[in-house]
Amino acid sequence: MAISRSAKKRIRQTGRRSAVNRVHLTRVRTYLRRVEEAIAGGDKGAAETALNTAMPVLHRGVRKGVMHRNTVARKLSRLATRIKAL
Repeated sequence: MAISRSAKKRIRQTGRRSAVNRVHLTRVRTYLRRVEEAIAGGDKGAAETALNTAMPVLHRGVRKGVMHRNTVARKLSRLATRIKAL
């Protein structure tokens, strides 16, 4: 249990920051899932549209510090390759 004022403040800050991060990460995962579903459906047009919609959301996740930029680049590259193969 935190005793000092600074430790209590740090706990409050961490709680707020975690909530914000959780929102951003959930949004990123939702858009990734939409692309995956479109690919699984076999519709190339829908998959491309979903990927184009997901790209800015993923890049925003990088900017907000929720995901690493190389992770996002790898995910987008792999999704684009799978869409191209449809």
